[in-house]
Amino acid sequence: MPKALIPRDRLAALLAAPARNHTRIAILGDAMLDLYLRGDVERISPEAPVPVVRVRERKEALGGAANVAANTAALGARTELVAAIGSDSNGERLRAMLMAIGADPRGLIVTDRPTTTKTRVVARGQQVVRVDEEVDSDLVGAEVEALHAAVDRAVADADALVLEDYNKGVLVESVIRRAIAAANAKKIPVIVDPKYRNFFAYRGATVFKPNRRELEAALGAAVDLEHPEALPAVLGRLGAERLLLTLSERGMALIEPDGQIHRIPTMAREVFDVVGAGDTVTAWLAAMLACGATPLEAAVIANFAAGIEVGKAGAATVEPGEILANYDETAF
Repeated sequence: MPKALIPRDRLAALLAAPARNHTRIAILGDAMLDLYLRGDVERISPEAPVPVVRVRERKEALGGAANVAANTAALGARTELVAAIGSDSNGERLRAMLMAIGADPRGLIVTDRPTTTKTRVVARGQQVVRVDEEVDSDLVGAEVEALHAAVDRAVADADALVLEDYNKGVLVESVIRRAIAAANAKKIPVIVDPKYRNFFAYRGATVFKPNRRELEAALGAAVDLEHPEALPAVLGRLGAERLLLTLSERGMALIEPDGQIHRIPTMAREVFDVVGAGDTVTAWLAAMLACGATPLEAAVIANFAAGIEVGKAGAATVEPGEILANYDETAF
């Protein structure tokens, strides 16, 4: 983190603000339950040429939009998640986990589809297989009407809105339009983490945050980061105020409305697991913008948080004290 961009006292004030100000973040999107089965491989199955994993540890974590909620709660913000779950044990587990971290689960809509669940089997530090249980078609009818009502209430009580899209059916166009219109009317920041299906449906967003692969797939052309003059024109197509392009090991690029491009280098010291890093960026962007950070300040702090998160196993949260400690330890 270039210390000239954020002096330590300014950083400390911003990091403390979500808890101090009781900042309220509404998160709308696709929630998941992540299940990790960790164990050892000692033999190949006699039934098929696959490894037999003897499970030694079972761990559950909040994934997708629920992981964004876990991150905003960890940094001290009051959090409400609007999402869809199934009428099943995994849905009840997800609800209980949200309540355990202090997040408001009132916006969870119970549907007749299973709760999206991703089970990862890990052996000797390597993922062996991932099993997904889900139905990802768009929600319709009464379920969408229930989402509309939940969105109206959540945004009315929020200081920032996150739209976290994993193409699992929650963020249909009517829900997107209603949420952004409500947030724009209240003049609160809107942070969008998009996926392919509704990529150009988020007009009115404050910060639109795709990764490079997603942007290139949507545009149908490669993004030339060495000659990024065309990137500002993308804002017009998206209808967003700013574009924050995440670039994996190359950090991020923030494109401003006037065409200015800020390159933000990665702050990762060690990459252990990239799962959940994008959710961490989204959460910190929302919280910092809600607390008065400039978009560049928010992006720099979110980038620092992601650098810490990828050093942890699985989808993990980052607390304010970790960022301040790493700031103090980093030489520039």
